[in-house]
Amino acid sequence: NQNNSQVKMTTLETNLHHGTDCPGQDILKLLSGKWKPQIMRLASKDKLRFNTLLRQLPGSNKQTLTVALRELEEARVLLRTVVKEKPLHIEYTLTERGKSMIDVYRVAAAIAKKSEGIRE
Repeated sequence: NQNNSQVKMTTLETNLHHGTDCPGQDILKLLSGKWKPQIMRLASKDKLRFNTLLRQLPGSNKQTLTVALRELEEARVLLRTVVKEKPLHIEYTLTERGKSMIDVYRVAAAIAKKSEGIRE
C-alpha cells in the first residue's frame, strides 16, 4: 500500500533500483550510449535545442537523439523546458545532478587519454 503522497519511480529509476548492487555500474549503464556523453558535454556549455543538437552531432538522427534525451531527462540529468516564445521551442539544460556527472566524464577522459598507448 503506497501512500498517495509518495512519488512513483520512473521506469528507468525502477530498473536501476532493482538492477545491480553496484551504484557505479548503474551510473555507467545510465550514461552509456553513443550520444549521451556528447549531449551532456554540449549541455554543460549552454542551453540546447533539438535541431541544434542534430547539427552538432553528425551521424545522429531524430529517433536515437529523442531516445537519449528522454532517458537523460527521466534520470533527472537533463531538464526539458518548453519556452513559450514565438516560435515555441524546447530547451534542454543540465540539472544539478547532471552537472555533478560532468566531473566523472572529465576524469574518465583523462584516464583514457593517459592510457591510449597502453595495451595489454
